[in-house]
Amino acid sequence: MDILVCVKQVPDTTEVKIDPKTNTLIRQGVPSIVNPFDKNAVEAALQLKEKHGGKVVVISMGPPQAKDALKECLAMGADEAYLISDRAFGGADTLATSYTLAAGIRKLGSFDMIICGKQAIDGDTAQVGPEIAEYLDIPQITYVAKVEVNEGVVRVEREHEEGYEVIETTLPVLLTVVKSINEPRFPTVKGTMKANRKEIPVITVNDVEVDPERLGLKGSPTQVRRIFTPPQRTQGEIIETDSARESVAILIQKLTEAKIV
Repeated sequence: MDILVCVKQVPDTTEVKIDPKTNTLIRQGVPSIVNPFDKNAVEAALQLKEKHGGKVVVISMGPPQAKDALKECLAMGADEAYLISDRAFGGADTLATSYTLAAGIRKLGSFDMIICGKQAIDGDTAQVGPEIAEYLDIPQITYVAKVEVNEGVVRVEREHEEGYEVIETTLPVLLTVVKSINEPRFPTVKGTMKANRKEIPVITVNDVEVDPERLGLKGSPTQVRRIFTPPQRTQGEIIETDSARESVAILIQKLTEAKIV
């Protein structure tokens, strides 16, 4: 079974910087990590490969430094890795990103299964995986906590607020996985050495069949008006008096002064 995993390199949450002109994340030169949910996706793919055979291919869209994320996936045990990178793709929102990724996936060929993390921690939209499925015209199941494959039939447990849904579909399919599905393995020393020697092919805008008007900022209908850091909450005040009546009177006075009541 051939499986493709979409991974994203995200900024370290302690080092997030914003471009004031484009209102997009500045990724160049910022410490980055592999999106945690995508590690679960890679682990899920590796476990399915170990059980059913085939290969695991990882793909990412981002700047050249995203190769580091791909090499970490190779060190975990993935067979191949590809980077989609071009200035024409810069500043893409989820719609333009999924359009570009779908075009890159078509170039690589057909896959029995595509696995994504449920969302990226830098945007938290959970939109890219489902949008890729729409562009590729294949079934999708989100928030997967368990997956089994038997003779071309995929059976999953889908996590939601009140428990789990059991859903079946046929291959090919796109899944987005939650953190509880597994515990990602650590890259081995041998795997890391092998990954560092491996060349990662780069797919550019000239390598895929795309409409230039649907790429990057130009193809992104989502426009961010303003990004700001929420003001830090001030510490609350505790009213302590000898009687409840006196405390209530003071509270009402403070609420009135603050024009809350």
